Amino acid sequence: MTGFRRPRALRPGDRVAVVSGSSPADQANLEAGLRAMEQVGLKPDVFASARELGVDYDYLAGDDRLRAADLTHALADPTYAGLFLACGGYGMQRTLELLDWGRIDPARPKVVVGYSDVTALLEAIAVKLGWVSLFGPMVACNGFHQGPGRFDFDTLMTLLFTPAEVGGLTFLDARAIVPGVAEGVTLGGTATLLAASIGTDTSLPARGGILFLEDVDEKLFRLDRIITQLRRSTYTDGVAAILLGTFTDCGEPREVERLLVDRLSDLGVPVLAGADIGHGIAQQTYPIGVRARLDTGTGTLTFLEPVLSP
Repeated sequence: MTGFRRPRALRPGDRVAVVSGSSPADQANLEAGLRAMEQVGLKPDVFASARELGVDYDYLAGDDRLRAADLTHALADPTYAGLFLACGGYGMQRTLELLDWGRIDPARPKVVVGYSDVTALLEAIAVKLGWVSLFGPMVACNGFHQGPGRFDFDTLMTLLFTPAEVGGLTFLDARAIVPGVAEGVTLGGTATLLAASIGTDTSLPARGGILFLEDVDEKLFRLDRIITQLRRSTYTDGVAAILLGTFTDCGEPREVERLLVDRLSDLGVPVLAGADIGHGIAQQTYPIGVRARLDTGTGTLTFLEPVLSP
């Protein structure tokens, strides 16, 4: 699992696409997020899917063909330096069925940012195109639409515009579940979406990787089933290390951690919990496809190569 192509860093004046690949975006938050992008010098183009409300289903931004066409266009058009997802929700797995990968040039990587349901897209980009991408704040969501001065927004923009300044991530409240140090390629995301991709042509197994996991709104027994599926499917075979983020509204925190210890501590690799990445917090941005070192003793993830090219 090596050789991912790094997109170039963004520059003031860059055109970027804003697309919904899943659920409808809150339009007031979207407008605020667009203003925040303009404040840092980006020129966002809002695609139709980001304006669509639920039609056939209230949880989908327009129909599948529209969302897939928008994503294909945004990823293929060389005039866009990046693609920002407006929001997550549900629907990216449906969208991926219709995305036209043949129109996208793998040799021209661009920044792609999103999290939650967008996990499925980030995985697919790694598998189909071999690009580094970013599990990070979305335009119409908390942590982004508030703009400059918000931790989530500011740390994302530092990484996007001056990646040389970001040599890794430090997790101040981290806890070592299994002590150790390991190196590998960063991957992962929202556990529900990783499990849902298993058996498809866009799943990225964790072998040789530093696997990040987080989730939201899953009852404890469902979270148990999801992580058990990752194990039984051989998805976690050969994983180098595991980094655990937030598990927001997944049950009483001590019970959630007890489950994670039970399901992950016997894999024989370092496991670090308490990373400030995921839902419901001011989050750091986690790259997908970058060689890194996880040290549970210092609570750090050190990038062994630049996340973006100059």
